[in-house]
Amino acid sequence: MAELNNNNLASSGTSANDVYTAVNTIRTAILQSQARAVKAANQEQLALYYGIGRFISANTRNKNWGNGVIEGISKQLSQEMPGLRGFGVRQLKNMRNFYEQWSILESNSAITNANLESNSAIAIAELQDVSENDCSTIRQLQLASLENFPLDEFLSISFTHHIRILENAKDTEERLFYIRYCHNYKPTTDQLPKIIKQDLYHHQGSMPNNFVETMPDYKQAFRAMQMFKDEYLLDFINVEELGMRDEDVDERVIEQNIVHNVKNFIMTFGKGFTFIGNQVHLDKFGHDHWIDLLFYNRDLRRTVVFELKNGDFKVAYLAQLSTYLRILNDDDRREGENPPVGIILCKNMDKEYVNYIMQDFRQPMGVATYKTADEVDPELVKLLPPKEELIKLLVDGKED
Repeated sequence: MAELNNNNLASSGTSANDVYTAVNTIRTAILQSQARAVKAANQEQLALYYGIGRFISANTRNKNWGNGVIEGISKQLSQEMPGLRGFGVRQLKNMRNFYEQWSILESNSAITNANLESNSAIAIAELQDVSENDCSTIRQLQLASLENFPLDEFLSISFTHHIRILENAKDTEERLFYIRYCHNYKPTTDQLPKIIKQDLYHHQGSMPNNFVETMPDYKQAFRAMQMFKDEYLLDFINVEELGMRDEDVDERVIEQNIVHNVKNFIMTFGKGFTFIGNQVHLDKFGHDHWIDLLFYNRDLRRTVVFELKNGDFKVAYLAQLSTYLRILNDDDRREGENPPVGIILCKNMDKEYVNYIMQDFRQPMGVATYKTADEVDPELVKLLPPKEELIKLLVDGKED
């Protein structure tokens, strides 16, 4: 902030703190206003595209238009409105798809397909009704077959995010899940298809755990259950690209790759994680313990321990993790924090067996499996960093 003229302030009887407070207040108001403007602009765009999609759908599906009309519309728009972007043939078809996939929203709307006609004046009026009245039409839409439709989340994400969800998720409930995910975690449109291919929807909340029994606050327990899933794709680790056999890979190789790609690891696990460190040393009564990976989660207000195991689940892993959590809780937990939680990441497990064994443990824990990129669909491997970069990560890990 520019230097304040203390002489002028003194003569006016105003302190520097008064000015700073005023500036911060105004700045906050400006930022909040800008955020509302961006949100309103996105809703306006979604409403417009929904209306255009309805108009195109009615005229193409009812055969009012012949072949090539969409191409002609796109070309004519670009000629009459130089510099106009986002109305190519593909985009117009995406608008039609956006409307058709969510046309169920209109089941109780005053505007229905039956009211659409090919008359241009009526069509323009209908589009204006959607785009000029603060998205009033969309806000009045009721989803007859679903309760608690996330309208705010639906309107908060971009049109491109919506299209990526429609392209990659086929079930309505699954689409709503990813709409909420985009609203909460803000993935890019390039990241979103990969996230959906990881099948987060079907894996969420199914990790073997004892959260309900060990977390007194049921809301915290439910939040933790939703936060962690039963399988993770660590797609930045590719054993084959590293020139290694599976039996040659140990936990430290995987750990070092996670440390070097900690941002990707955090994106895999979701919102609110902060990396504290790896191989974190704990000393209790002269006995040394080393935590593989230690994070802090703002939503849970807990430290989170990740223990990596390159093999099948073993009961001894729970005892080891329980020890770490007990020491952290007694010696490291700060005022206002909840007790720590631990997650074992292993290659394979019998979920029924793990749930049975976990009943007698008193520290909040869960067990999940993980896959590396060489174990998954080859299409996902195309998204990996170059081979040279992965080899460099391994070399750096060995040096460490």
